[in-house]
Amino acid sequence: MFESAEIGHSIDKETYDAAVPELREALLQAQYRLKAQAQFPVLILINGIEGAGKGETIKLLNEWMDPRLIRVDSFDVPSDEELARPLAWRFWRRLPPKGHTGIFFGNWYSKMLEDRVHGRIKDAELKLATARAQRLERMLCDEGTLIFKFWFHLSKERMNARLDSLKNDPLHSWRISALDWQQSKTYDKFVHHGEKILRLSSRDFAPWYVIEGADERYRSLTVGRILLEGLQAALAAVEQPEPVTSQPHSAPLQIDLDHLSLLDSLDMGQKLGKEDYQQQLVAEQARLSQLLRDPRLRKRGVLALFEGHDAAGKGSAIRRVTGALDPRMYRTVQIAAPSDEERAQPWLWRFWRNVPERGKFTIFDRSWYGRVLVERVEGFCTPDEWLRAYAEINDFEEQLIDADVVLVKFWLTIDKKTQLKRFKEREETPFKRFKITEEDWRNRERWDDYGHAVADMVDRTSTEIAPWTLVEANDKRFARVKVLRTLNEALEASIDKGR
Repeated sequence: MFESAEIGHSIDKETYDAAVPELREALLQAQYRLKAQAQFPVLILINGIEGAGKGETIKLLNEWMDPRLIRVDSFDVPSDEELARPLAWRFWRRLPPKGHTGIFFGNWYSKMLEDRVHGRIKDAELKLATARAQRLERMLCDEGTLIFKFWFHLSKERMNARLDSLKNDPLHSWRISALDWQQSKTYDKFVHHGEKILRLSSRDFAPWYVIEGADERYRSLTVGRILLEGLQAALAAVEQPEPVTSQPHSAPLQIDLDHLSLLDSLDMGQKLGKEDYQQQLVAEQARLSQLLRDPRLRKRGVLALFEGHDAAGKGSAIRRVTGALDPRMYRTVQIAAPSDEERAQPWLWRFWRNVPERGKFTIFDRSWYGRVLVERVEGFCTPDEWLRAYAEINDFEEQLIDADVVLVKFWLTIDKKTQLKRFKEREETPFKRFKITEEDWRNRERWDDYGHAVADMVDRTSTEIAPWTLVEANDKRFARVKVLRTLNEALEASIDKGR
């Protein structure tokens, strides 16, 4: 894949000087259109051979374009904060918002390539890491991100010649880094495994561009023109009327021939007497407090998410969980409609930024499942968006589990009669009246639609590594104890697994 980047591409100074002014003006115009439209972000991934002009090219782009709309990030040695969370967290938190450009040095490809070159992972693990990167890029592109992936290349002969010319030059020897010397020794492995990564991960939605880096004028013009043509094409597509798209899945996900739903199959008559409730509640709360103080959990994050019918008792169940804990031991994240800042990012961004670090406990009061529940039912996203969200959610949760996060998912369910009773109680009780809104009554009218959405959600996202716990919540006392007991059992299982 690198043959064409080793043939000595070059551009003479006269041609370069004549082309740059027009290119700079066009890049600036495209950049300001990108900002004005604010419909998508641009993400540029920088990889390749040391000394091939990666840094010089990006420095030049910052001179040619408006640097206020560009953010450059380098992901070298991860910080303690980053090491305490899933690997992808450090990238998600730096993604550019719509209308802006982000440039990533030391990105997800850099880490996997370095690990393979130095034997820390095998080919099978490299393929898995590349596939995960592909899923991330596919999701970002589906959310509108325009991705450019550049591999800056030098032949082995040119790299060695560069090092020889600089090492004895007192004015320029400082330009040789330890990484340059290291790569001169591992060049063959680096190129071999780099070619494999490019072959596996160059796709129509995010292709690789291999740039020969020996001649700075050729390198600079080539990168500039690729960026310009890609930007102009993406901007023009946004300005065109939206094409008519077909339904991505023409048949229902689940055919309900016998009218028996997943939620209907639950035993909603389960109850707990007041005395038994008090005893079990205190016992489970004490158990939870003790478990979260166990030093063996310091290497794990804990995340509990709560979804459920309106008035199913999510808030009261969460209060019984937190009632056992010191406020410094947990954090509650309440999920509502996304803010303007959140709408400028891929939809999972606001959840990634709140992933707990090791040794911390985070509670989500509603969660990323809104994508396949309220957003699906109310039409806040397209069928294509919520259908692909199932795979995106499963991938997200797999990354959490791989990073030793204990993930516990609760759906609290009540029947329609119980919901009506609780709605009326809220309207008639002054200090509860704030809990009932017109939106709650409107959602109730779509009870069956939400039921189908919940069934699909559980079928497609209740996995072996991240199962759903369905909580029969007609009796609040029973539901609270079941939540606590399930959470405690998950923590104990995690501790036993880590012994």
